[in-house]
Amino acid sequence: MYVADSRASTPARASADGAVRPPAGRRRAAIAPTVLALGTVSLVTDVSSEMVTAVLPLYLVTGLGLSPLGFGLLDGVYNGFSALVRLVGGHLADRGGGRHKWVAGLGYGVSAVCKPLLLVAHSLTPIGLVLAADRTGKGLRTAPRDALISLSSTPEDRGRAFGVHRAMDTAGALLGPLAAFLILRATVDGYDAVFTVSFCVAVLGLLVLVLFVPGGRGGAAPAERPTLRAAVGLLRRRDLRRITVCALLLGLATVSDSFVYLLLQRRLGVPDRWFALLPLGTASAFLLLAVPLGRLADRMGRWAVFLAGHGALLLGYGLLLTSWHAGALPYVVLALHGGFYAATDGVLMAAASQSVPEALRSSGLAVVQTGQALTRFACSLLFGAAWTVWGDRAALAGAAGALAVCAVASLALRPGETANPGETVTA
Repeated sequence: MYVADSRASTPARASADGAVRPPAGRRRAAIAPTVLALGTVSLVTDVSSEMVTAVLPLYLVTGLGLSPLGFGLLDGVYNGFSALVRLVGGHLADRGGGRHKWVAGLGYGVSAVCKPLLLVAHSLTPIGLVLAADRTGKGLRTAPRDALISLSSTPEDRGRAFGVHRAMDTAGALLGPLAAFLILRATVDGYDAVFTVSFCVAVLGLLVLVLFVPGGRGGAAPAERPTLRAAVGLLRRRDLRRITVCALLLGLATVSDSFVYLLLQRRLGVPDRWFALLPLGTASAFLLLAVPLGRLADRMGRWAVFLAGHGALLLGYGLLLTSWHAGALPYVVLALHGGFYAATDGVLMAAASQSVPEALRSSGLAVVQTGQALTRFACSLLFGAAWTVWGDRAALAGAAGALAVCAVASLALRPGETANPGETVTA
């Protein structure tokens, strides 16, 4: 429920570099119970989803014999299809008068049901449909969940709150591939066992959401219900428009995780049985850096940290393109990959929250997420096609060049941030 109203307290100050400064003498607030409960849900759910994600590239390319172009299409569906429903999920949560929990729960439920369907899908079309349904669930839940985190946190601590949530989420991402690796080694029908266990864990995450996450403000819906037109109209706000454009540009040059792991495998000759462990490197760095970088973003400026994260990703691309074959290469690349996520994922939502009113918080965050997801979907298709036609190194070189250009453009656009007056905080 709502326990504090920032209108009754001294407002935070926003600096020109995007850092939100708390009033002098004010103690840093504790992380809200809602954030911790949602972090637990994400931890359990990510164990489930990352079990599948860890084995999916190998299952599709090696097990089912898909070409890089076919895999790029499915990977684009897996990572970008949620863009089609994120605005719907955000709108339903806002329009329902604070029903963020229940819209998020619907999304978690849809994704859970999709896990056992992978047991009976063995060709491109049915697998694509199952992955599309799974990402529909993710699209429904992401904006309402992030809105709950935002509404449960004070403006000056929002980066830290998102950092804590993303760290817990990433703990699940760390455990998921490890669980998949152990299951593959211990069972005969390894892939089927992974999909079955993944479903059971997803159901557990849904139960945690239902039992431990507060339901929202409760009561009747507001007299004037938010509309999709009002949500899209948020782009008239200069800072939110610039944030969205930058997220769109940078997403267009962000190669998906699966392709990064496939590139590492080909570069280093990693045996198939060890492939599922590669995401552990990314997850470990993400877990260690999410909270420190979230706090740094609150203090030094969220946009600076966000762009620095893309700089880390560009450096990782560069290392994959060099002739360096030292044993440390995979560790360095995966550390940079995890650092990229720690500096961008939650930080982007914290930055966007400052430009979105409370009544449209879920819808506004969904607008940013939708632009980013659509361009990442396009990047998967383009990268898969380029790999098929010109090879993996040429495709990665093109992505690195595009990322450098987009980073320079985003630096020029550099939005500011302003604190939201009259903001209500939930617990």
